[in-house]
Amino acid sequence: MHSQEQAESMVKESQRETAQNKDNKTRSVYPCNFRSAGRLSNENARSLTAIHETFARHLANSLDAYLGTGLKVTLMTLDQCSIKDHISSIPPFSYISPVFFSTIPSTMIVECGVGLVFPIIDLLLGGTGTSLNDARELSEIEEELMQDLMSLIARQAESAWGISDMSLVANRRIDSSAMHQYCPPNEKVTVAKFEIEIVGITGSFQLVFPTSFVTFLIKQSKVDRPQKKGELRYFPIATIRERILDCDVVVAADLPSMKVSVRDLVALQPGCVLKLRASVRTPGMLTVGGRDIFEATPVRNGAQKAAQVGHRVQLTGWGKD
Repeated sequence: MHSQEQAESMVKESQRETAQNKDNKTRSVYPCNFRSAGRLSNENARSLTAIHETFARHLANSLDAYLGTGLKVTLMTLDQCSIKDHISSIPPFSYISPVFFSTIPSTMIVECGVGLVFPIIDLLLGGTGTSLNDARELSEIEEELMQDLMSLIARQAESAWGISDMSLVANRRIDSSAMHQYCPPNEKVTVAKFEIEIVGITGSFQLVFPTSFVTFLIKQSKVDRPQKKGELRYFPIATIRERILDCDVVVAADLPSMKVSVRDLVALQPGCVLKLRASVRTPGMLTVGGRDIFEATPVRNGAQKAAQVGHRVQLTGWGKD
């Protein structure tokens, strides 16, 4: 009975020491920034970057044919911010067009800077694209031309994303204040900014994505491009025997132990025939890496010289080195 009380006492003492150690353990406390919630990981950012670099190449080829002049489209940045902050940063007179997705309830916004709008319109109207127009509102004809351009951008986005059974439809131009109708005020959006160099002029346009579509696009890209690590993990490793069988070795057909007089060698000239004084019935030797393997007889195979393999030589020295 006395020993049982001692045991219970020791257990309680151990529990008290454990509790004290937990209380004395240093805790790591970090400030929480709720603005960082939903931020893109490095892997997801790389996936989106690769997708829109492909989009930039597709768009450059299409605009080259559409405008009839060489140009360059480059993905500059990929950022995340609240829709409220983004709207406040949009320059005046920018051309803004919402693009609707046919299969999901989401909207992409295409924004074209005023420094790019008028050169493109001038090219489409037969000009050189270098006319300097002050920022102003567009005419009805210019609105139609820009609407066609938005549709072209939408088609190239479809092609680059590679999402089947989904089409994009560009809508009429809207004002920046109307963007709240397509994105909640507190929603975080992803902005892909592109730069276009055309006829000596550099301008920019942006694609603005809601969080719901960015998530969908990242999942789709992972389905289309399976992880390479999984492929390497099950890649068969060649055995030592297989690797040895792929090695290159020097093979020669020789006449071993052949003696020739020095007088015959000194008298050799181009066109001379050296008599080896050996019977043609005496086989030569096929050597591999300087070791005798088979008896061999010189023969011809078509237009090529060859060696016909005969008896195998007893391998007395192999396996001991």
